Amino acid sequence: MKSLIPAIALLFSVFIGAQELKSPNGELTMQFSLENAGRPTYKLSYKNKSVIKPSHLGLELKNDKSLLNDFTIVKSETATFDDTWQPVWGEEKDIRNHYNELAVTLKQNETDRIILIRFRLFDEGLGFRYEFPTQKNLVYFTIKEEKTQFAMTGDHTAFWIPGDYDTQEYDYTESKLSEISKKFDAAVTDNASQKQFSKNGVQTALMMKTSEGLYINLHEAALINYSCMHLELDEETLIFESHLTPDTIGDKGYMQAPCNSPWRTIMVSDDARDILASNITLNLNDPCKIEDTSWIKPVKYIGVWWEMITGKSSWSYTNELPAVQLGVTDYSKVKPNGTHAANNTKVKRYIDFASEHGFDGVLVEGWNEGWEDWFGQSKDYVFDFVTPYPDFDVEEIHNYAKSKGVKMIMHHETSGSVRNYERHMDKAYQFMKDNGYDAVKSGYVGNILPRGDYHYSQWIVNHYQYAIEKAADYEIMVNAHEAVRPTGICRTYPNLIGNESARGTEFQAFGGSKPNHVTVLPFTRLIGGPMDYTPGIFEMDISKLNPNNNSHVNSTLANQLALYVTMYSPLQMAADLPEHYEQFMDAFKFIKDVAIDWDESIYLEAEPGHYITVARKEKGTNNWFVGNVNGNEARTSNIKLDFLEKGKKYEATIYADAKDAHYKTNPQAYTIKNKKMTSKSKLSQLSVPGGGFAISIKEID
Repeated sequence: MKSLIPAIALLFSVFIGAQELKSPNGELTMQFSLENAGRPTYKLSYKNKSVIKPSHLGLELKNDKSLLNDFTIVKSETATFDDTWQPVWGEEKDIRNHYNELAVTLKQNETDRIILIRFRLFDEGLGFRYEFPTQKNLVYFTIKEEKTQFAMTGDHTAFWIPGDYDTQEYDYTESKLSEISKKFDAAVTDNASQKQFSKNGVQTALMMKTSEGLYINLHEAALINYSCMHLELDEETLIFESHLTPDTIGDKGYMQAPCNSPWRTIMVSDDARDILASNITLNLNDPCKIEDTSWIKPVKYIGVWWEMITGKSSWSYTNELPAVQLGVTDYSKVKPNGTHAANNTKVKRYIDFASEHGFDGVLVEGWNEGWEDWFGQSKDYVFDFVTPYPDFDVEEIHNYAKSKGVKMIMHHETSGSVRNYERHMDKAYQFMKDNGYDAVKSGYVGNILPRGDYHYSQWIVNHYQYAIEKAADYEIMVNAHEAVRPTGICRTYPNLIGNESARGTEFQAFGGSKPNHVTVLPFTRLIGGPMDYTPGIFEMDISKLNPNNNSHVNSTLANQLALYVTMYSPLQMAADLPEHYEQFMDAFKFIKDVAIDWDESIYLEAEPGHYITVARKEKGTNNWFVGNVNGNEARTSNIKLDFLEKGKKYEATIYADAKDAHYKTNPQAYTIKNKKMTSKSKLSQLSVPGGGFAISIKEID
């Protein structure tokens, strides 16, 4: 059903200077008004409890009268929308988009300028944005700062990472809002590129819990031609205010009307599962703009990657050259270092393994010339994306993979040199098509070139979008690492099948991540879209791969299996080395069996920082997969299997932590049990610290 009709009086009312909008189920109420001096203001409540206290809206402009006050209401329009759409891939086969809308047109008296603030209230939260229609008095303008406020009602518990213009690759800190500045320095860890702006600054998606048990999430949707939003807290008033990423000269947005901002989102519920299940972010993005999507398919893959991350092998071909020049350096005359991983023999080993075990693709990093001095040199012409090292034969590997029914996955590391990437992009994408590559993993490690710009500024955000749209022209799927965190754009461009944009598995080899990290990520980073988290590590002691690396993967093996269900992505990697999987083939069977595209997803239990349990129904079948990840303390899950079809019988294979398992001391201890189950079955299952369980449930014919 689809409808866009005037809202009835129960949903919208005007009274003495304020306008009210209710969610379709009536549980959320938003009020908009103009306060003293004509300043736009909103507030939000849930089940008659205040969620956002009166908060101001507006933008500060550079060298111009700002759009902050002196407004009068010209017009207010309301509507109700109810539609169901089908994503190309996703957690659900069908997604309902149901909201009530209030669009308030404002005129600034002195300048005679018009802006429109559009609010959409869903059952699980609010989205709003600024719109700037065509007009003679506001055509080109520069944003000095966006002044959107989110006034908190108390000193909530927050799960946050430091506000940073360049990276989200931090562990999450759990603290009271009032403690953020005190804990900020400890929360900042080293990264290849980073720039904090305030000890009260945090990034979105920001997850919070109130003392009354309300769950609140702040984020943005549809980040297009705008700079990434952070939040800066006033610890005295507990008001968050938007803080946009600047460019090299400090400007935060160059706008030309007609245009609009991204949506600012506030999710709220008294049940944490509603936050995880919400589709607000996707629903606030435009429908798919790719007419033929038949070439966009979920991918399960392995890759020549983890051995370089751990330091066992190298991306570079030689150690003899302190610097190289593309097109000048003759690699045929240098001595190979013997550790270069992207060679024909090793890649064929991975292709054989992928073919034998039913994987779709093989990623190979370090195949192309330039890795000897790729990082930290502010080097513009760093890669050309088409010239292989002497020990990697593109055509031979393509033909071998094709003979085995395996697709090769391209790797484009840019080293932050975005101008160089754009200069070579058409040639690089055509090279992919000529050699059978349908997907690319792109990377933006290190500081951005042009120098002084940031990963999350408007100009660089536009580059990421350009790469996605250009890839669509070539029917190429994109998995962007170190790019801006996603905001639901995968609805509009579903060839964006993955992002990193958070602290992924690689950091387990860089000293480790907190054992409860994966119980936070779905409430934060994954609110905007799927993550290429690269799970499936079976050998937790990194020194066994590289004696000079004493890192430890802070997870049990069962937890690693569960991630394929709890960390939703249409792009899933089995990240460990083939020889490690061959030591645990009984557990590896779950990775082989687990689906990566779904008809239905049901969040069974959830508490940020503590645990998540989700059940997902495989697309086009009656099979289900269940995953549980656990935090710092041992816990027993008690779940009902009433999501199974009534009258049917199922065979469940349960991969779980052994009783004596522990992420640090005994991570490889697991059990595998088989049980008959029906919709009336109940399950009680232990998860140890940093542990979890994974269940494959298949219908018995």
